[in-house]
Amino acid sequence: MRLEIAGLSKQYRDGVTALDGVDLDLAPGVLGLLGPNGAGKSTLMRVLATITRPTAGTVRWNGVDIVREPEALRRELGYLPQDFGVYPHLSALEFLAYLAAAKGLAARPARARIDALLELVNLTEARKKPLGSLSGGMRQRVGIAQALLNDPRLLIVDEPTAGLDPEERVRFRNLLGELSGDRIVILSTHIVSDVEAAATRIAVLRRGRLVADAAPEVLLAEVRGRVWEWVVPSASLVEVQRRFVVSGTLRREDGVHARVLADGAPAAGATALAPTLEDAYLWRLNAAGGAAT
Repeated sequence: MRLEIAGLSKQYRDGVTALDGVDLDLAPGVLGLLGPNGAGKSTLMRVLATITRPTAGTVRWNGVDIVREPEALRRELGYLPQDFGVYPHLSALEFLAYLAAAKGLAARPARARIDALLELVNLTEARKKPLGSLSGGMRQRVGIAQALLNDPRLLIVDEPTAGLDPEERVRFRNLLGELSGDRIVILSTHIVSDVEAAATRIAVLRRGRLVADAAPEVLLAEVRGRVWEWVVPSASLVEVQRRFVVSGTLRREDGVHARVLADGAPAAGATALAPTLEDAYLWRLNAAGGAAT
């Protein structure tokens, strides 16, 4: 099982370049796709889901060009877009049954699959309630269920934890880890903690270009010895943020404890810290000319 992305670019009619020469070669596992808003993540997801055609480059699913032959992938694709919509008057059960029929699933096995998925996303008790009456987090869980209806070999989820409470986010992260053994999972988000637990590989986009593609431990090793805690007065924080990449701040009685990324100690008295994936992500963005915060 293999997804090959080579020289992928997308330019819109207004001249905006959303993707610029992206190369990725994916095997089973979880790819965490990170980047700030506007980095091109959703455009890449839409190209891979065969919704948007690229301007240049190729995407091959097990050797088949999906731009020329999209059905080769669509049969094995599960997709949860960022702007997932529902029919408000249908229940979760009715909505999933409708989508299962649209995907060509036989009625009896589809019903068993739907029941299992509703239990998986903790919606069994709410399965007959109209979708319009459900909370945003519950509707997002319906979206996750619909993406898994056909037991996809390629699962693409774009900002999937939007609207989920902390407990639901943990449940979803655990689910991604369980699903990744025999399929390719692409999780697109701007929230680093969403990929920290499950991702076996991380790619970072900035302004349509791929600025990182590595295992989490490789990215963490890159910032080892470059993360510092520096206690500064509140009045000095803006200047510190102007001069350095600051990945976090915590206000305490003795001042602002700033988490600073720098090749060496930013000041006498700064203490070294163990790096996090958030630090590694911001370091790569900054190295590519991204924002420091």
